[in-house]
Amino acid sequence: MDGADTPEDFAPSVWDEWNSKAPAQQRRDALSADAQLSEALEAVSGQDRERVTFAMGPMTLTFADFVAMRLNEHAFHTWDIEVVHDPAAVLPPTSAEVVADHLELVARFTAQPAGEQRTVRVNTTQPVRSFVIELEPEAAAFRPVDAHDGPVDLELPAEALARLVYGRLDAAHTPPTVSDANSRDALRHVFPGP
Repeated sequence: MDGADTPEDFAPSVWDEWNSKAPAQQRRDALSADAQLSEALEAVSGQDRERVTFAMGPMTLTFADFVAMRLNEHAFHTWDIEVVHDPAAVLPPTSAEVVADHLELVARFTAQPAGEQRTVRVNTTQPVRSFVIELEPEAAAFRPVDAHDGPVDLELPAEALARLVYGRLDAAHTPPTVSDANSRDALRHVFPGP
């Protein structure tokens, strides 16, 4: 909020502190830290929300982008836990909408070009969105579009596209409504996840 840059060693120091805790302490501290962050974010004035930016690695985020990224993290880490107990778990529709609307930002950093050159036109359901993913041998570009002029290569639920971009759409967790396995598999190579 004061315009100061985050020190380069900040994130590693946070992870070192986190990793030194027992699981029960991690759970308690995570709930407390989330409550504190929520209160702090809600207290930010409208004027400050317009002016503030956050540097996160190679990204510079607006206030809205920062909040959306935090929601994305919660949605995916919640899914990571739920899918252990329920292999059919999906991102909730309200989370899927927030995540889908910020996929372009995330895809810039999760894409790992696989040497293929093609364009993949994607439509999603729940919510309805359209995207174009341009694959080049050394680059990948992901952008939302209003609608497609021609045929669509891949149609799937928005939550499944989000999991694909985050590297969490393996064969065991792919919904049956995915329309084109070849396009899906091409994108799995570009977005392999951690």
